[in-house]
Amino acid sequence: MASESIHPASAPSRRVVVAAVGAAGLALTLNACGSEDDSSSSSSSSSASSSDTAAGGSVLAKTSDIPEGGGKIFKDSGVVVTQPTAGEFKAFSSKCTHQGCAVTGITNGVITCPCHKSEFSVTDGSVKKGPATQPLPEEKISVSGDSISLA
Repeated sequence: MASESIHPASAPSRRVVVAAVGAAGLALTLNACGSEDDSSSSSSSSSASSSDTAAGGSVLAKTSDIPEGGGKIFKDSGVVVTQPTAGEFKAFSSKCTHQGCAVTGITNGVITCPCHKSEFSVTDGSVKKGPATQPLPEEKISVSGDSISLA
């Protein structure tokens, strides 16, 4: 009976291990960033489906969904809709003018970017705190009854 010699399997190279760990870390990071923004898009889809339309475009939300003095981020549409004062609605690009990150928060009348902490006014999109130096670009919306749509 002949015995075969057993050779241990070669271990992966250091380069392969480092690449795999880096890819796994990147995947976790991207997943974490995406899940943070999903809450606003899922709540917006519950208030207005993408098949709903109004004069000018698809319905983003109902006016009652946008808090006075605050706003709501619509990730899928790339806009932030705000209500600076009762019955006044504004919309801005959700892309930070500093390095293009998506803004993720609206608190105390300020739209915030998570990447470098730039802050923008819910009233006019102007820079409240840098490093951004340009305001968020205004987007066109229309309000018809209690529906807010992209124009």
